[in-house]
Amino acid sequence: MSLDPQLLEVLACPKDKGPLRYLESEQLLVNERLNLAYRIDDGIPVLLIDEATEWTPNN
Repeated sequence: MSLDPQLLEVLACPKDKGPLRYLESEQLLVNERLNLAYRIDDGIPVLLIDEATEWTPNN
């Protein structure tokens, strides 16, 4: 399931208010500055700081 591009433009990390990168294949929104990931449940981003998980890039 893909997120609406207009929605992606306005979403921000609740912790630092910066932009998020959408990983469609993993259904995650990622803050690369803080190494946090926010899951997407049934097309709805779960942007709660307490629900964020650690994210490590696959470089």
